[in-house]
Amino acid sequence: MAVRPLETAVRHVEHLYQTRIMPVDPVNLGEWAFSNPRKNFLEDWEIVLSKTSPDAAHLLEAVSQLRNTDIPVAFPTETVYGLGADATRASAVLGIYAAKQRPSDNPLIVHISSLSQLRRLLLPPGQGVSMSNNSIDPIPSIYHPLIARFWPGALTILLPLPKPSPFAPQVTASLSTVAVRMPSSLLALALIHTSQVPLAAPSANASTKPSPTTAAHVLHDLSGRIKIILDGGPCDIGVESTVVDGLVQPPVILRPGGVSIDSLRKCPGWEGVVAGYKDGQEVGIPRAPGMKYRHYSPKARVILVEGPLNLKFVRGFLEDGRSIGILRTREWKDGELGQNGHGSVPTNPSSTNGNRIRSTASAGAEDGKDDADAFHDTQSISPLPSASLSQIQLESNDNKDDSSVSKPTITDVWTIGLGPDVADVARGLFFGLRDLDLKGVAVIFVESVGDDGRGEAAAAVMNRLRKAAEMEIKS
Repeated sequence: MAVRPLETAVRHVEHLYQTRIMPVDPVNLGEWAFSNPRKNFLEDWEIVLSKTSPDAAHLLEAVSQLRNTDIPVAFPTETVYGLGADATRASAVLGIYAAKQRPSDNPLIVHISSLSQLRRLLLPPGQGVSMSNNSIDPIPSIYHPLIARFWPGALTILLPLPKPSPFAPQVTASLSTVAVRMPSSLLALALIHTSQVPLAAPSANASTKPSPTTAAHVLHDLSGRIKIILDGGPCDIGVESTVVDGLVQPPVILRPGGVSIDSLRKCPGWEGVVAGYKDGQEVGIPRAPGMKYRHYSPKARVILVEGPLNLKFVRGFLEDGRSIGILRTREWKDGELGQNGHGSVPTNPSSTNGNRIRSTASAGAEDGKDDADAFHDTQSISPLPSASLSQIQLESNDNKDDSSVSKPTITDVWTIGLGPDVADVARGLFFGLRDLDLKGVAVIFVESVGDDGRGEAAAAVMNRLRKAAEMEIKS
């Protein structure tokens, strides 16, 4: 079989570049200006970048790379870090696939910074975007309630692919639809707006690995494959966006994420929305990102445990000389797993990606604040708010040599407690998997959060865990 150009590019992408982490605080970028009194980011807005701010200089360097090269840029969103490239240029989009070493038959999500930008992309060339009474909105009406409530935010919608398409064919993977979302991260919005192009952006990790929620995670996976990582701190949500398809009846959720099915059902036209995804690997052409291949997997084996872990259960998986890891989602009693603890080493970072705006509904209707004011009030949220990394030791006595005194085998067990709150688990899941992987553990046990009656956050967590897990068992 002939080697495709992408496969050739992947072979030569390793360690081509010096990768830099460039911190950017959106508050220091410059002045934000809005076309409406409520300062709604859905409509037209502008940002006048400061000429003296190092943050603005970093942003402009990333913009220049996006516009003038085919090397993608990593940047934070409220969900996970993304790896962005100009969605209208095929060579730029191929740079994403090469850096991630990802199959090109998996569609990408296009990120936009305003509804007017989206409409310009969907309308025929030369047609204006003014939405008068006689105009036909290229955004299907089924999505209007969702956009009003959840954008900017962690929701991706499937739209009919316009003809002619402004997007590179690699973005849609030969599908007749394109996935689009407007992120709520101020840094992401500023990057898209200033670059003046829509950004195709999957998660900024090596293909199949856990999604990155910090700039350090991106550097670990993509060092040498890209040049710029914009560092806005750890991500607030920690799992990817919800993907929905309203072009079918009933509407379906193609990927669970940051917006719950119960919240969707409160919107007109979405009362009957159903889950249209599988937690395992799917076959055929994927309709949305994250549906086909094994995802979110660290180097260690991942075992998803339904029910509480206990000492006897864990001992059955001990491997001579290899440590194990545990992600806990319930409270443990002192000494429940072992007696020889070595204390706790906090793993949660000191700063986070708190600069994000809330959706129109939450920023305006619920508390009376507009979007621009809301992001200044957002408090920093740690990826692992209640978590700490701790080490304990388990002793086993498996020496069968009766001629000598048996010596116990000591196995290190690294544990991270994410806590019982589902939002905390979602925020810390990928962080915890990566942290334990760095400890060199052979296997990672993850306590289930259960996805029955606990909302879409639990469904999103369990979807990611089942895609990462080698096996799912009951304790």
